[in-house]
Amino acid sequence: MNTFKVSVQETSNNTIIKFELNQFITKHQSFEFNNIDEAKPSPLAQQLFYLPFVKKVYISGNFVAVERYDIVEWNDVQDEVAQQIEAYLNDGGIVVEDSAVAKKVPVTVYAESTPNPSAMKFVTNKKIVTTLFEFTSIDEAKLSPLATELFHFPFVKSVFIDENYVSITKYDIAEWQDITIQIREFIKNYIENGKEVVLPNAAESLQKTNKQLGNHFETLDDTSKEIINILEEYVKPAVASDGGNIQFISYDENTKNVSVMLQGACSGCPSSTYTLKSGIENMLKEMLPGKVEMVEAING
Repeated sequence: MNTFKVSVQETSNNTIIKFELNQFITKHQSFEFNNIDEAKPSPLAQQLFYLPFVKKVYISGNFVAVERYDIVEWNDVQDEVAQQIEAYLNDGGIVVEDSAVAKKVPVTVYAESTPNPSAMKFVTNKKIVTTLFEFTSIDEAKLSPLATELFHFPFVKSVFIDENYVSITKYDIAEWQDITIQIREFIKNYIENGKEVVLPNAAESLQKTNKQLGNHFETLDDTSKEIINILEEYVKPAVASDGGNIQFISYDENTKNVSVMLQGACSGCPSSTYTLKSGIENMLKEMLPGKVEMVEAING
């Protein structure tokens, strides 16, 4: 049984706090409750309405958002609420009854080309995973029912899933103009039907939970930590927009070499070598003078 963990996220509205979970609590559905009567189909929301400062509860994907009345400040109560939600879920509490009516948010999926001619990015208007996953074969995809089904298409070579998109790399036997609509419709229907994208224990099995990643980060030397922070802040957002990811592998203090892994659309992309040398390598040399000599990549 995968344990629920709650983290507190501020929003642009200071009366609303998001309590984000490490796994999904609804099947890509959203629910909004304005009072305890409306919340009858959601035992979790009902419990939250017993707190006198709770004005509105919104449940969606992997978070619970709560709007407060002005009688308290979030700083004084947010940790307590987070603990209450965590304890409730870990105790097997029901989030929403099957009879609950979800807010109708139509699922949209659009296809976006990437710098890699073999990879296409399928972007959805829903958050579908809490961390990124890459599967390069149907054997590897056991932890992802969606990836497993995608591998049943003979032209699918690898599947990369991030927060709100699926990046697919194809074999040369098919052209994108012949298969894009088919894949887009398949992903759209899959999400609309509330099917599991990845299994609840997937992140933990692959050592990808925030806690596991944080623990690993703390074991690294200072230069490795600096490199990871630079990659996170300056490189990953651009790479993600191209349907891929860059992952730090290692740093050798003697040779000053940095090893990274390219994933998703970046793996095997003709322009990735150029990006690596002219962009990332130069940036690390400039920001960490004397510490980095070369960046080499292995494809995911």
